[in-house]
Amino acid sequence: MRALLSGYYGKGNGGDEALLATLLQMLPPSVTPVVLSGNPLVTQQHYGVEAFPRMQLLSMVQTLHSCDALIWGGGSLIQDATSAVSPLYYGIIMATAQKMGLKTIAWGQGIGPIKRRSTRWLARQCFAGCTQVSVRDRVSAGLLSQWNIPHILAPDPVWALASKPVPELEDLPTPRVAITLRNHPQLTVERLNNLVQALVDFQQATGTFIILLPFQQSQDLAIAQIMQSALQDNSQIISLEDPQMLKGVFRGVDMAIGMRLHSLIMGTSEGCPCFALSYDPKVNRLMEDLDIPGWDLATLPENPQVICQTWVEHYHNGKSLSAEKILSLVDGALMHREVLQTALG
Repeated sequence: MRALLSGYYGKGNGGDEALLATLLQMLPPSVTPVVLSGNPLVTQQHYGVEAFPRMQLLSMVQTLHSCDALIWGGGSLIQDATSAVSPLYYGIIMATAQKMGLKTIAWGQGIGPIKRRSTRWLARQCFAGCTQVSVRDRVSAGLLSQWNIPHILAPDPVWALASKPVPELEDLPTPRVAITLRNHPQLTVERLNNLVQALVDFQQATGTFIILLPFQQSQDLAIAQIMQSALQDNSQIISLEDPQMLKGVFRGVDMAIGMRLHSLIMGTSEGCPCFALSYDPKVNRLMEDLDIPGWDLATLPENPQVICQTWVEHYHNGKSLSAEKILSLVDGALMHREVLQTALG
């Protein structure tokens, strides 16, 4: 059996690459994966799979004809908060596969935010036509329940991704704190300046070494460079393409401050106390589910000293999830593997 994997792959986003790595890890051995990618050559080299351009319609249809199944491979694919084009793109792929009679799976999905009536209609039709559906949060599950669409609710698949040690950490000073910020309209120049000043004060107060961890070069690297210029020799930027090593960074840090959803999932799953800076409802949902402290960027304190002091208190007193809770979440995430086995195995 050949399965076409469709997601935001090959775009240099560590979270989406982690979803792809987890999906490949969970696929039944009898299934040959074929990946739609923004950079097919890199995807092919990194994962040893067939890969084709994700934006070439003719190539995509030809590839579908060669496959037996289509998998929406994790993440917030069906949302129109940033663009109406994204759900249309994924919806066309799903509708085409269903019309061709392929098995179709919506795997590890986070649905929404959905603002447009047309997007809601498209989403309902596509999910209703799927062979199997799994989602990663209660809000997505609630929406599918409203539509009377059978589904499985389980923690984000990346909880179950195996991490790898990172050799670059061995020679860096300890204790260490990891920071992941991304470009976003809510991260205004003023808020970024306040965060940078707070981080400088935090580093001086704690004596920690700051690891700046860009999850996506195009969105995160420039911000990491701004922070490093302020932190000087007390920091280092670590850019990693292997999602398992990206997750492995959090084994070697004592605290993590993150905007990106999967930076918080990776950190928490590796037993690291995390502090969230939320720009999206999906981050808020994780904060609520796991009681992760943090702020919405829209309500970030204007005084860097307040930010710094809050981080210092969390550094000294913040707790990681218990080993039992982490194991429970990892075991729960493996339900996404059962979805694949049921549909394809």
